[in-house]
Amino acid sequence: MKPSTNETPSQTYKMTELGVLPEEWKVVPLDNKYIEFQNGLWKGKKEPYIKVRVLRNTNFKNDGTIDFEDVAELDVEQRNFKNREIIKDDIILERSGGGPTQPVGRVVFFEREDQFMYSFSNFTSRIRISDKLIIFPKFLFYFLLDFYNQGKTNDIQNRTTGIRNLDFSRYKQIPIPLPPLPEQQKIAAVLSAVQEVKEKTEAVIAATKALKKSMMKHIFTYGPVSPEETENVLLKETEIGPVPKDWEVVRLGEVAENRKETIDPKKEEITYVGLEHINSGENRLKKYGNSKEIKSSKSKFYKNDILYAKLRPYLDKGILAEFEGICSTDILVIQHNKELVNPQYLTYFLHMPNFLNFATKSMTGVNHPRTSWSVLKIFKLPLPSLPIQQKIASILSAIDAKIEAEENKKKALEELFKSLLHNLMTAKIRVNHLGVTS
Repeated sequence: MKPSTNETPSQTYKMTELGVLPEEWKVVPLDNKYIEFQNGLWKGKKEPYIKVRVLRNTNFKNDGTIDFEDVAELDVEQRNFKNREIIKDDIILERSGGGPTQPVGRVVFFEREDQFMYSFSNFTSRIRISDKLIIFPKFLFYFLLDFYNQGKTNDIQNRTTGIRNLDFSRYKQIPIPLPPLPEQQKIAAVLSAVQEVKEKTEAVIAATKALKKSMMKHIFTYGPVSPEETENVLLKETEIGPVPKDWEVVRLGEVAENRKETIDPKKEEITYVGLEHINSGENRLKKYGNSKEIKSSKSKFYKNDILYAKLRPYLDKGILAEFEGICSTDILVIQHNKELVNPQYLTYFLHMPNFLNFATKSMTGVNHPRTSWSVLKIFKLPLPSLPIQQKIASILSAIDAKIEAEENKKKALEELFKSLLHNLMTAKIRVNHLGVTS
């Protein structure tokens, strides 16, 4: 985007059913002659069939983008597909679904062009612009996304046993703003630019997480050396596979023990950590609760203890405590031997696939399968010298810091996008004076 100085923004406003808007903006119902609606696709029972990719509610992301990782491929009636194909610039509306805390009415925008044919499920509807010189498709999508974000679909939905259904006839009557086409295009361009930066940030996060996974496999086999130096590392075969010659192999119980101290949270106010506070695959705690909310006795932990979840499916939840507090009894408190093992090194190793597989296979119980310290303590792990452990921990911590920085950037971009989205749709911010180039 670059500013253009040869246009003057409109300074004249009027009162509309959407509030105060610029004089040149129109307000029309969503159901108008420039918009077509189509209900979703049923598989059907009559041949001939055609194989297509069908987008479902599970492919909807809350930011209006589509998750293409798990798109269903179905054989559907060819005659039904003709009127229910998705093409570029279509908007797909979630008509049934939602959940206890999630209203129905999400929208996604279809921009993909590849070798596949796409349709949409019977729980969704397609919104298609028939005249793009009047309504710019992505502008309308962004308005409907803001409409959802503002919680306005809450008032036009019905609930039945956990499922929410959008009152589609009322939805089609919602008023939509129509700025002049150039301003619609500029609004869409600004918002798309922010989303593109966020998507690039997400790609960096995914790539850095993949790097960490690869680095962990490398570093726990060869030590803190570059891939080019691995041929110079003298390895020895052990019961857990090859490790550097000067490393030991020990049982977890030889370098750590299970702390079994409990405390009554009613006696003092203290930080509380439950399973819900620990993010899978992460080594640091980013959220926590307060003991005021807790009624029964809990396990006590201290700084540099490792908190490891023992219930399925939470076995990849293990963090290093950076403060003192109490935690759920569904969490093992592991106290390291500071003379033998670096706590960060040990925490990282507890996220290795071989340890997770061992913990999973050791689980007992039917309704709530869980592992235990008596089983985990016999697991064998590689143990280099403390300086090498510290170096390994520092390398992996640096990767974690990069991931956290990018995740903070993503969060800031999400907040910026939502703020811009609403302010642009309500004309609190104008971009009609900008010259937008693609």
